Amino acid sequence: MKQILISLIEFYQKNISAYTTAKCRYQPTCSNYMLIAIQRFGTIKGIMMGCARILRCNPFVKGGYDPVPTHFKLSKNNSTKN
Repeated sequence: MKQILISLIEFYQKNISAYTTAKCRYQPTCSNYMLIAIQRFGTIKGIMMGCARILRCNPFVKGGYDPVPTHFKLSKNNSTKN
């Protein structure tokens, strides 16, 4: 399953995304982010992270550098409660 998803993302990058005018606001791009997340964390976690990233990518955000984290966590909030 993992390799099938990676192949689909690579197909999208080479054959669809390359010919569209819409550009991702983040670096790495959303498709590359999901590709790296799937390779690093596996299919389920990678899809969850990639979908969360796609939902963050919209015209109302500035964008910028947003790398795939080194550790998987469900919450974006890093604060600790005492």
